Parts: sequence; C-alpha cells; structure tokens
Amino acid sequence: MAEILGLGMTHSPPLMSAQGDTAARLRRMMSDPLLPPHYRDPQHWPEPMRREWGNDEGGAHVQRHRAELIDAMRWARKELDAFRPDLVIVFGDDQYENFREDGVPAFQINCFDAFTAKPWATKPPGYHNAWDEAPDTEFRYNANKRAAKELAARLIGEGFEVAYAYEPRHDEMPHAILNTLVFLDWDRRGFDYPVVPFLTNCYGRQLIPLKGGGVNDLAKIPSGDDLDPPGPAAWRCFDLGRALARILEASRWRTALISSASWSHSFLTGKTSYFHPDVETDRRYFAALQAGDYALWRNTSLADIEAHGHQEMLNWIFVLGAMAELGNRKPQEAFFVESWLTNATKAFAVFRP
Repeated sequence: MAEILGLGMTHSPPLMSAQGDTAARLRRMMSDPLLPPHYRDPQHWPEPMRREWGNDEGGAHVQRHRAELIDAMRWARKELDAFRPDLVIVFGDDQYENFREDGVPAFQINCFDAFTAKPWATKPPGYHNAWDEAPDTEFRYNANKRAAKELAARLIGEGFEVAYAYEPRHDEMPHAILNTLVFLDWDRRGFDYPVVPFLTNCYGRQLIPLKGGGVNDLAKIPSGDDLDPPGPAAWRCFDLGRALARILEASRWRTALISSASWSHSFLTGKTSYFHPDVETDRRYFAALQAGDYALWRNTSLADIEAHGHQEMLNWIFVLGAMAELGNRKPQEAFFVESWLTNATKAFAVFRP
C-alpha cells in the first residue's frame, strides 16, 4: 500500500510581507462606531490579549509571532523532505479568485501540467516582500495532470461530485495554494514536488458579498438576501478525506496531504464582533486534534463555523478525515501559534505514516 503523510500549516497572507501581520486591522477596528464599547479600551480585553498588547501596542508580540511562523515553515519543509512524496495535494480555499459570479463549485481539483505566478507584480507601491525579491520574480511549479484527473474520476465514482479545471478562469493560482508553496520554500532551495491543488468554497455564504475577504467595516456585514448559498458541510469534507485516503492507499503514489489554513479569523468571527479571533474555541479544537477526537471536527455545524470564524478550517477537515480512515492516526507533533492581536491564530501538525 502507498504511504500517506498528513501535514497542517497556514497560508497567512501577511507573512508574505517583510513586516508580517502588524495588527493594523485591529487598530482600525477600534475606531469603528459600531464596535461594542468594551472592545474600545484594552483594559476590558481578555487577559491574554492584554498581555500581547503590552505597553507597545503589540509591537513585540507581532515580531515574535512572525518569527514563530517562519520557524514553523522551515519545520514543515523538513517534514516534507523527509517523506519525499511523489505527489503533494494542497487543500486550500478559493477566495473570489476563480470562484466568482460565473461559477462557484463546492470542490475543484486543478488538473494542470504546471503553473506559474508572479506574486509581487500586483502589490502596491512601497510593498516589501519577506525575501526582498524583485516585482517581476516568477515562480514555476510542477503539477501532475494525469494524477489529478484520476483522483477527480475516482472521487466522482465514490459519490463526491468534484469539479475539475484544465486551465484557470481568472487567477492562475489562488493565494491559498501559492502562499503555501512559497512558504514551504522559505529558504529558496526550490520546490520540485508535483502539486495537485484541491480548492474548496470555504467562505460559503459570504464569498461573493465580501469578494472573498472578511468584515472590515461593521456597517457592511452581509445578511439576508445578500448572502450566498453555503459552502460544503464539515461532515462532507471529512468523508471526502476518508474516501481520498482509501483511493491513495491503493495507488502508486507516495502522497503528502497538506491542509493549509489559519484557524479562527478575526474578520470572520461573528462571536467577537469581528474584532479578534476566537482563540478559546481554537484551543478546544486543537486539544481534540491532539487527542484524535475527530468527531468534534466532523460534527461542526455551519452555525458553529460562522460564529467562530472557522470557515477556512474546512481545509484541515479533509486531512483529518484521511487520518481517521488510516486508523485514526494522531499527530506525532502539533503546535499552536496563538495570537489575539493578528487576524488569525495558526496551528501546525504532522501525521507521519
């Protein structure tokens, strides 16, 4: 039987910049007239959040947070290299990049031979990426069209009607996939493993109204007829992950399954008035992850997802479904990169064969 590695990480966009996430959004939100009064004064914040804020408005925290994430990216690459996969399947969300008004599938596998991207070409003046690379720097990645088509066909045969694409409609590579690959090559040693992007409509009811972003102005929270139909349910993603594990175990490929997403996002978390991530609930899900209690994840409802800002965690649920199928495999290593001030908390985990 073919071996399967599970890996969990983040594709946090602010880490692409030289400064990382500076908690600028939180400072902007403090002046929103609709923000509940207790969030305007740091003295009324949860105690861990006050510690991060400190006496420098979070300056030291955001620097430590960035350093932790860089260390985690190097750790993730080390795990991937030790496994030496034939195929890397990255689970990421499409945030109004190819999933737009002209078509929004629940799931899509990109069946490409290769793809390229110039992530710095569209950045605004004054933007400095973390590697000080030129604006016209191009990244090229190998793919495996034949394997991607076979996986799509097999999943359809298992009753999961995944969409597939042979070419992009709008953006060649959604940022959830691109950032993941850029981060996994933090030290710029190259990334030659064939990649199969697996995209999901994680943002669901808010995808089109928020153009794939989040709430940054409380007066513009979409509701009622403005909302879209929902994305796929957590249990459906979990069961698809189980089916994929069965398919891959019987295949000829050593496969790495990478779930790429931050956890609760402040700009998606209704429970906290979109001000800070729901860190306490994230901790509960992380404890369940460590214990192999995947039922908590599978049974997450749409209401839970939207209240806790867990939309992107659907990307993790695919891999947990696969690990459940493979004997309820628990992570050998997992760590939680906590942050109340930045846009999201992050987690990392490895599930070795």
